[in-house]
Amino acid sequence: MGRRTGAGAVIGIAAGAVGLLAAAVGIIAGAITIVMARRVVIPVRGRPDDVRIHTVDLPSGEVVLEASDESRMRGRYGLWFERDAGHARLGDVIDDGGRVVRRRIESVDFGRLDKGVRGRISGWYHLGPWELGFDYEDVVVETPLGPAPAWFIPAAAPSERWIIQVHGRGARRHEALRAVAPAHEAGWNSLLISYRNDGEAPESEDRRYGLGGTEWADVLAAVEYAERSGAERIVLMGWSMGGMIALQAVLRSAAVRRRLVGVILDSPAVDWIDILRFQGTLQNLPAEFGDAVVRLLGGPLGAGLTGMAAPIAVEELDPIARADELRVPILLMHSIDDGFVPIDGSRRLAAARPDLVQFEVFEGARHTKLWNHDPERWSSLVRGWLERSHATTVRLDDEAEISG
Repeated sequence: MGRRTGAGAVIGIAAGAVGLLAAAVGIIAGAITIVMARRVVIPVRGRPDDVRIHTVDLPSGEVVLEASDESRMRGRYGLWFERDAGHARLGDVIDDGGRVVRRRIESVDFGRLDKGVRGRISGWYHLGPWELGFDYEDVVVETPLGPAPAWFIPAAAPSERWIIQVHGRGARRHEALRAVAPAHEAGWNSLLISYRNDGEAPESEDRRYGLGGTEWADVLAAVEYAERSGAERIVLMGWSMGGMIALQAVLRSAAVRRRLVGVILDSPAVDWIDILRFQGTLQNLPAEFGDAVVRLLGGPLGAGLTGMAAPIAVEELDPIARADELRVPILLMHSIDDGFVPIDGSRRLAAARPDLVQFEVFEGARHTKLWNHDPERWSSLVRGWLERSHATTVRLDDEAEISG
């Protein structure tokens, strides 16, 4: 009898321990999910210096960096160093020794690179439109939240064709400067916009990203600005999350579609569920954590735990599910080595509308660094596509604007 009682007690203790362990695991999983969700919607205000600078030889114009997927990329890049106190421009790889990479220094724009210890590689090769050699204007787009700064770079000759650039998450309009030259050569005006919570445009009340579900209204404001300025044909170009924002503007607003003749997407965020699963795996987490983040963002507790003004129904941001509503040609460019936004969503969008989508796959380029990796091919694609674009305006077959 005593033995049985003792055995039962042991079993009870073990069961209790298992229950406590399961509860602890659940609490940890919930905490990780909240952290991931907050990371998705809270705007990025600074990026870490994640590359060690080993040696700098200014007379020979060479720098030796710690080897990483970013530092060994072929092509030309910006190098921000010492918490953005300095900026240099790097040329191609001279030598990849495995642990370190030697690259050419094209210029040191400001700061003491020879004193730098850590930095980060950037696809923003240009610091401003003044470097491009074209006329430009600082303009203001009146958005629903207030005035948002933008750059306007007119074509060489008066033109009614406008390409509106929508930058990505954690970036600014500088990101799109790489597209200005091919657009200018094709005879298109360029409007590089800012949008809510990007650090330049007005902030929303909650100061959170809407993953495209709120920012599209600022693209509508930019389209209306272009129309008032004489635009007859408009192309939207979106980078990373800017691709999702552009697609949401197209799908939600008849006013955006009024003079729309095409869309260009560079490394676009097309499928947030796929992206969140992928981001979880980068943190050595099961893909299911991405699904948990989606449920949290769209659930009743999501707003309170992330600071959002309202939940985000991520599933409703899926342009592939509404691909049959698209009516204009799309130039879609993505790298299989993106490393941040997987190419799978772009593949599915291209497969859903092969009649509209010109899908260009790059290899060896990282996220939004297609121009840096292969500027000749990238610029030729953008320029040629714009040159062929579309003598008449194509509209969607509907009348009413769809509210967010």
